[in-house]
This record gives sequence, structure tokens and C-alpha cells, in this order.
Amino acid sequence: MGSTKFGNFNAFSAIHIGAIAATTWMLFLNGIVGYQLVDDGTPLSLGLLVGSALAFLIGVGYIALDTGFSFTGFWDSSYGLPNRNIALYVLYLLLPLLWIVLYFVLETVLVLRVLGETRPMMYLVGAAIAFAAGQVFNFVVSPYICNGTSGAIDGALFQTLFTLVSVVLVWLFLSSITEDDWPMDPGNPYP
Repeated sequence: MGSTKFGNFNAFSAIHIGAIAATTWMLFLNGIVGYQLVDDGTPLSLGLLVGSALAFLIGVGYIALDTGFSFTGFWDSSYGLPNRNIALYVLYLLLPLLWIVLYFVLETVLVLRVLGETRPMMYLVGAAIAFAAGQVFNFVVSPYICNGTSGAIDGALFQTLFTLVSVVLVWLFLSSITEDDWPMDPGNPYP
């Protein structure tokens, strides 16, 4: 790989950025699955889901790797001031945010209009609030935390916590609208 002081950091960051793009894409596709455009669980639907997610992981990961290690020199302009890489900005921040919002809208329509239920929306709205709180910590509060702790921690700690809460709430949301038998009832975790 490249001969930079931050070689491993660049590689792990590229994998992380690719994984963010791929997992938010899969979440969006999961929102589409509820509309039964393709039967879920079939080899076709699983192949489309996994194949497209792998394409995002590899594609976005490659752009991030090429930016960090300058394999082709195509993204070298992002090193000069004002240090912008529009492609990574779109693929790491804007598209995942768009896919999360579209997932929320698709699931809201599905639950309220098609299923006619309101209780599962508590979980979905809670997940959206937790996710938004995590983003606020990451982008707004982080400099204050970092300065206040002399760089020991930053907002990413709290963003990770709120993202975890959001993922748990999405799981609870999905389990509350699914008719299949789950190993445990989400409302009562004890056997």
C-alpha cells in the first residue's frame, strides 16, 4: 500500500466509509422489500441485496483508498486547500443520509397506510431521534467535547452510542411489524 505515515488509518477509514455506504444502502433496500416488488428471501432478492451492497462497499472503498493512498492521482486535488473531496462527501454523508430518510418514509407509509398500525412507529421515530442526536454530537458538539477534554475524546464516542441505540430501535421496529416467530418477544426478553 501507500507509504504514508497514516497507512493503516487510511485503509481502515476506507473500509469504514465503504461499509457505511453499503449498510445504509442495504437498509434502504430493506425498506423497499416490504412492498413485495420481489419476493423476499428468494435467491433473486438476496442476490440483488448482497450484490449491490458489495458493489457499494468495493466502489466507495476504492475511491476512499485511492484518495488516501493516491494510487491513480485522480483525487490528488482534494489534498490542496480547502481539502475537499466531493465524491467522498456525497458517497459517505449525503447518499447514506438520503437512504436513511427514504427508509424512514417508506416504512412510515408501509406501517401507517398498509398495516394500519401506529405503535411500531414509536420505535422508528425513536430510532430517527437517536440517529439525529448522534449526528449532532458528531458534527456540532464534537469540537467542544474535544477541546474540553484536551483531545482525549470527541463526539464520535456519543455518536457511536446513539447509533447503537438507533440500530436496536430499528430491530425492535422490524420485529414488531413482522409476523414470524422470533426467538424472544421484544417486549419481554425473559423466557
